[in-house]
Order: sequence, then C-alpha cells, then structure tokens
Amino acid sequence: MIKTGRHRFLDFYSENLKSKIENPKWWGIFAIIFTFTFGAVAAEAQQPKKIPRLGYLSSGSPTSESTRSEAIRLALRELGYIEGQHIAYEYRYSEGKTERASELATELVRLKVDIMIIAGGIHWIRAAKNATKTIPIVMVGAGNDPVGAGLIESLARPGANVTGLTHLGGKLGGKRLELLKEAVPNLARVAVIYEPATRANLVEVKEDLPSVAFALKVAIQAWEVRTAGDFEQVFAALGKDRPDGLYVAGARCQMLTKDTLWPLR
Repeated sequence: MIKTGRHRFLDFYSENLKSKIENPKWWGIFAIIFTFTFGAVAAEAQQPKKIPRLGYLSSGSPTSESTRSEAIRLALRELGYIEGQHIAYEYRYSEGKTERASELATELVRLKVDIMIIAGGIHWIRAAKNATKTIPIVMVGAGNDPVGAGLIESLARPGANVTGLTHLGGKLGGKRLELLKEAVPNLARVAVIYEPATRANLVEVKEDLPSVAFALKVAIQAWEVRTAGDFEQVFAALGKDRPDGLYVAGARCQMLTKDTLWPLR
C-alpha cells in the first residue's frame, strides 16, 4: 500500500512538476505528505518487537517453588531467552490454596501470556485448561494419570492445548517389586510405607502393587506415614514383624527415609 501511494503521488504531480515545485506552497504540501507516508513507516519500524510472556502458575509458594522455577529460567536463558530482553515472566503462586487455582489461571489468561507452565497437580492443570482453549499449557508434575484425569487424550498425543511432563512412579511400582523379588529370591513379605494424603500414593499401594504382589506370591503390608515423626512408631513395629523387604512409595516418604536409621539391620 505504501508503494502504491508513492506511485500515485508521483503520477499525480508529474504533470507541470516544475511549475508546482517552483511554488513554495507545494514544498510544504510535499513535506507534509512525505512525513505522513514515510514517517509512519519509520515509526512502525522502530517499534520494539513484542516480547513473549510466559505465565507460571504454581500450587506452592515462591520459596518452595524457587528451585524448579529457577531451573526453567536458566534453561531458557541457555537457549537465548534472556529475561527482560527476549522473554518476560508472570509468576502466580496459590500457596497450597486450591480454591485460588481458577482465579490465578484466569488472571494469566487476562494478561495474554503466550504460554502457561503449570507446576502443580491435576487441580491446577484443570483450572488452566478451563481458563483457555488456545494458550499452550505445559504441565509439570501432573500426577500418575493425566489421561485418566481427563487432562489429555493420551501420552503419545495429548491433544488440544495441553502437553508437558508427568511422572509414572505409581505405574512403575509393580516393576520395582519385581526387581526386589529378583534381588531377593526368597522374598515373601514386604512392608510398604506410604503417605496416604497423596492420591497417587493411594492408587499405587491399593491398586497397582496388589496384583503384581499376587503374581509374585509376595504378601505386602501397608504402613501409613503422615509425618516424619511417624517413622519411629512404624519402624518399631517393623522391628518386631521382621519383613523380608521394604518398599517406600511416594517421593516425600523416600526423602524422609533417606537419612532415617533402619532398625532391621
């Protein structure tokens, strides 16, 4: 359109050009038209490029989420996305308050972020999915079964605007039990420690492990551990029961047992 306008301008003034240019008023008109025609283009060319905005919604707090969010920021920086120059971040933390998930997801959509990273469980991912059907959503820590939760169509083809990472810890529970049986052929009784507050742990202990244990002819006994203080009581009971093996379900229990003295030595 700019080229067309220029040609029309030159064609229009080609006739009697000399007499018109010799008239001072035509210099003024020419200057005005030139300014509006080419000045606007120059101004548009000088406009800064739009910086992509990444929305980050977490179920935790800035402190608890700092390790993961910083890792993502550094990884993007290595790819050339420097904060303030090539990318901008919008962080929102619900600090464990599930009722704020929808509010914060909607707020990020209202800010017109270009992509959303959801660092939380199924509830937060669903809130983001309900808030937008167009903004790409990357799920982090979606639990054991995002397909069963209706977040994605399948692991191979998530579908819609949701993709990302999930952990299949519970689904691999049976394989871990098989490996334990291979390592200890005489394995007959296994104590399973788990945190019942996490649904993924419940599914693993109540649904995934029993069928595999039955096939391996191994008896499992589940022990609930809700806090670090519960270990002393559980270990005291296991010290009397003397199982052949110990299975720890869930990342939190694994972390808590890492430095805990095992009394069945």
